[in-house]
Amino acid sequence: MKRVVVISGAGISAESGLATFRGADGLWRGYRPEEVASPEAWRRDPGLVLDFYNERRRAVREAVPNAAHLALVELERWHDVRIVTQNVDDLHERAGSSRVLHLHGEIRKARSTQDSSRVMHLGDGDIRLGDRCELGSQLRPHIVWFGESVPAMDEAAELVRQADVLLVVGTSLVVYPAAGLVFEARRSARRIVVNPEIPGTVVGAGFEAVAKPATVGVPEVVAELLEGATG
Repeated sequence: MKRVVVISGAGISAESGLATFRGADGLWRGYRPEEVASPEAWRRDPGLVLDFYNERRRAVREAVPNAAHLALVELERWHDVRIVTQNVDDLHERAGSSRVLHLHGEIRKARSTQDSSRVMHLGDGDIRLGDRCELGSQLRPHIVWFGESVPAMDEAAELVRQADVLLVVGTSLVVYPAAGLVFEARRSARRIVVNPEIPGTVVGAGFEAVAKPATVGVPEVVAELLEGATG
């Protein structure tokens, strides 16, 4: 059994119909993401921020896992698979993956603005102005905003250091934090990236390049990793 660490990005969710964060030229009702996804935006107009995330949350609820998500679940049947995702949706979990670490938070959860450790699952609900935690403070999206630290980075780096196989899906490895995490892998680890567009510098860094959409490339990679393991 091998330790397989998967770093997933926006590309895998896009194939389930979820627009990337900066889709449509990065505009949402005339605002750029930084203007509705930052502590400054929250202080300036929390209602607008909640509207932004409520709309995205509804899209997540309607989306379904795709062939790439399901292939990773099959891989987990035979190998020790840990997923580190930059995505805030829950498609990996709904597909059946049991060990998922969210770098940027989870859109279907809310947390207290007074105590960040107080986190609650929203189910099929949204967050409204006036929705409060037990301490009486307004609930906010359980999301890492622009300008905020990424609490899960240390845990993610440790997982990558333990990998026998590092599989990067749906990201070109030029955007952080994934771009920095890959350098934590051991020299002996096998490195594979699945993405339609892969910079030459990535291939030069020792990655096996699978220049295909996630729904095509991931099942192919999983089938190869399972050869012999299922026999």
